[in-house]
Amino acid sequence: MTTHLDILIIGGGISGLLAARELRLAGRDVTILDKSKPGQESSWAGGGILLPIYPWRQAAAISELAVNSLKKYPALSQELLAATGIDPEWYDCGMLICKNPDYEHAIQWCEHYGIDYQPAAPRLTEPFISNLDQPLWLPGIAQARNPRLLKSLHAYLMQAGVKFLDTTEVRKIGIANHRVTNIETNDGPYTVQHLIVSAGAWTTNLMKDLLPDWPVDLHIKPVRGQMLLFDATPTTLPYMVLDGDQYLIPRRDGKILAGSTVEQAGFNKITTEDAKQQLYLFATELLPTLKNYPVSHHWAGLRPGSPQGIPTIGRHPEIENLSINAGHFRNGLVMGPASAKLLADLILHRPTEIDPTPYSLTRATAP
Repeated sequence: MTTHLDILIIGGGISGLLAARELRLAGRDVTILDKSKPGQESSWAGGGILLPIYPWRQAAAISELAVNSLKKYPALSQELLAATGIDPEWYDCGMLICKNPDYEHAIQWCEHYGIDYQPAAPRLTEPFISNLDQPLWLPGIAQARNPRLLKSLHAYLMQAGVKFLDTTEVRKIGIANHRVTNIETNDGPYTVQHLIVSAGAWTTNLMKDLLPDWPVDLHIKPVRGQMLLFDATPTTLPYMVLDGDQYLIPRRDGKILAGSTVEQAGFNKITTEDAKQQLYLFATELLPTLKNYPVSHHWAGLRPGSPQGIPTIGRHPEIENLSINAGHFRNGLVMGPASAKLLADLILHRPTEIDPTPYSLTRATAP
């Protein structure tokens, strides 16, 4: 027996879940299909800093999505908490950036996007005095606790009537007259009104395997990142610290994340002793008091790497009811709400808040 689905999203990470929320709010029936359980891959594994690392050094397309998302997170977090009782732990603890050799460029970026900034005061920099080069304090920068945000969002969507097909794999996608007509899964066949692929690091391979006659090279590939968690106390560190390309993130309960590596390791999610030692040395040299606390967890995730870190968001150029939302690299949470809104606007033919051109599939396939 074939089941008809209105909108099917392949991928239950932050991008898929937030897109489901936007489309459900618009009155569409949404189903999320995932090969495992929702939110178990890169979205779960990240640190949750709600700012790209040195955004002034990155493409403007990243800043547009990130800053738009920053404005949406406080209300989104309150909405999720009120609806589910599960706190996503949105926490505007601020961020100290230790080294800013391009300080003037950073200030210009903050002023352009309306991000509050201050020269870092001695009370903030004292623990990191040997690691400073024109330090910058961003008091309004927040974080979200990835696993709890995902848990809250999943519960919210369940309440809203979004259906979930967990531990389900797509084996075939049927196309006729430039439209997706049906999919075949290990759980049975489905017809589909609109299909969204939001499969993170697996998106490129999935598209190549299931749509070999409709090639679109998204240039999305896995990039492994490893992190450590120190079982510290709430008074250890009250704000986030970025030093070079690595960071410390204090959670509300005092636990401190140290991250992260950037590794080309294919789809291998194994943790390594070398990375553990590297992260431990970074963390304890930056904040020596961490030597007094045990490392309680060490894990790895696979980010969806993409050229310049710019995601692909939009409709397929030849298959009219197929859309993509993937390739956010290190910034899936950072850009998530705005990416989901942009995707929903494009699918529903609504005016967009952000110019969709930099994220289009035709941009992704350009040489």
